[in-house]
Amino acid sequence: MTMNTPSISADLAGSLDERSREIFRALVESYMESGDPLGSRSLSRMLPMSLSPASIRNVMSDLEDLGLIYAPHVSAGRLPTQKGLRFFVDAFMQVGDLQPDMRETIERQVHAEDSSRPVETLLTEASQMLSGMTRGAGLVIAAKQDATIRHIEFIRLDPKRALVVLVGGNDQVENRVMELPDGVTAGQLTEAANFLNAHLAGRTLSEVRGELEGITEEVRRELDVLSRDLVERGLAVWAGTREGAGSARLIVRGRGNLLEGLSAGEELDRLKLLFDELERKESLIELMTLAEEGSGVRIFIGSENKLFSLSGSSLIVAPWRDGEDKVVGAVGIIGPTRLNYARIVPMVDYTAQLVSRLVRK
Repeated sequence: MTMNTPSISADLAGSLDERSREIFRALVESYMESGDPLGSRSLSRMLPMSLSPASIRNVMSDLEDLGLIYAPHVSAGRLPTQKGLRFFVDAFMQVGDLQPDMRETIERQVHAEDSSRPVETLLTEASQMLSGMTRGAGLVIAAKQDATIRHIEFIRLDPKRALVVLVGGNDQVENRVMELPDGVTAGQLTEAANFLNAHLAGRTLSEVRGELEGITEEVRRELDVLSRDLVERGLAVWAGTREGAGSARLIVRGRGNLLEGLSAGEELDRLKLLFDELERKESLIELMTLAEEGSGVRIFIGSENKLFSLSGSSLIVAPWRDGEDKVVGAVGIIGPTRLNYARIVPMVDYTAQLVSRLVRK
């Protein structure tokens, strides 16, 4: 398994003796299990060596000076810092191959034996499976396909907005909200939708872009000003140009998992930031860039990934490829910094391999 992770100085590992390493390891593993600070008395009962709480406190003070742990409150136990978590992942974590029974479970949950399903269904199942098995938010990103246009419909929401229903040739449905020009009637909404369906049905986005000038000229001849404005807005929504949409789509399942165990206040505010960041169009481009930059699994802890830096979340991501071995997407997990990285990394890696294999069939 190939892993690409931002790394801290290897000199740090050489600065710790065996006692310091064991205390640090126990503290981080406890944090990943419970998320709670750990004090010297609790640590003394967990270590394979006999050390007094006073000796442990001295070591913890040294680890704190190195920036590896910190005290969230006065007189509280200690938690690993982001630097400490990165050090643990680089220097302590051992990642093995996924066991055969776990591989079978993953394949069963994404229905790997059924090659007749749409790719969208496969990707959704992969995201749902990763969420369920890791208790994080499962993430799948895929390059936007040049789908055939099947049907467009405008549904008025209020005097100023309409829902644009876009149906592709693969039965994929996208709903987007569009601002309406002043004075638009129900008849004009119908007229604009009929025009778009007559001229766009059965064509791909690339074909539409190539004939956009001719379509626009015909709009000017056949429709009034308001209907013409509606058609142009509908074209922009389909092309994604009005909102600056990226060239990828994102599937996230299990966001509710991230709410478990959180108390009101700062943690919930940070999680809201994460949800907001996931909704941003720029996040798709950023995630695709992360996938394309490495050949294997990548781990980003907290602010190491600028996309989720405000929410303090961790991201484990691996690319998946098409039949030409081109990176066309990624699968991964978003969660708190106390993710069980050693357990999740091989799951993400195998899921990426499995998706690559299935989309090539």
